[in-house]
Amino acid sequence: MKATGVFRVETFKPATLDPPAAAIETALPVGVATMHKRYEGEVSGQSATVFTSAFDQTTGVGTYVALESFAGALHGAEGAFNFVHSASTSGADRTGEYFLIVPSSGTGALAAIRGTGGMAIDADGTHRVWFDYELSGQA
Repeated sequence: MKATGVFRVETFKPATLDPPAAAIETALPVGVATMHKRYEGEVSGQSATVFTSAFDQTTGVGTYVALESFAGALHGAEGAFNFVHSASTSGADRTGEYFLIVPSSGTGALAAIRGTGGMAIDADGTHRVWFDYELSGQA
């Protein structure tokens, strides 16, 4: 099945890291933040996200990796699960995308969920998400 929706970031809070004794500096700074998102559509609910990136705010170049804990519904089936996603950008594109529902992470009606998905940002800034998923007993 495919469930689609839009989301908005309600909070984005940069976090601090205690660097190891031999911190390594690169051309792109590495950062960590936490986020809270709200979803609407066939995907409805909220998520708590741990977001990491190597990113240049000025040029928009970098890569991110995020792990989300989602609680809500896909096509009305309620529960919770984790998903991981990452992508790179050269400032005006989205490449190397990875998106996976974490195996064995589902609860409730989504307990047997497995699958993939994706994200896109429209020119007007609308953030879109989709899950291509299966539940136990579904083809």
